[in-house]
Amino acid sequence: MQRVCFLLNVRKDRIDEYRERHAAVWPEMLDALSAAGWHNYSLFLREDGLLVGYLETEDFDAAREAMAATGVNERWQRDMAAFFEQPEAADDAMVPLTEVFHLA
Repeated sequence: MQRVCFLLNVRKDRIDEYRERHAAVWPEMLDALSAAGWHNYSLFLREDGLLVGYLETEDFDAAREAMAATGVNERWQRDMAAFFEQPEAADDAMVPLTEVFHLA
């Protein structure tokens, strides 16, 4: 199982709305994430807009490809892109950080 962590930056003027959107994620998006192999997926948002994402998956590249093949992901990414400092970052910037320590 891969543990994946990534960083994004939410625009400061959109933080409240970003939180609201994630309090009501579309059920079909949740189903698609689960079906694509995204497990223990969490987002943590700091007050300055720093977003830390964490998930566990068997194969991150395959999990991303599976999501990219869904219509719901395309709609979600299009709706969420404006929340990020770099609009194209909503999906393409999910570059995993290098894990340097883990205590199991």
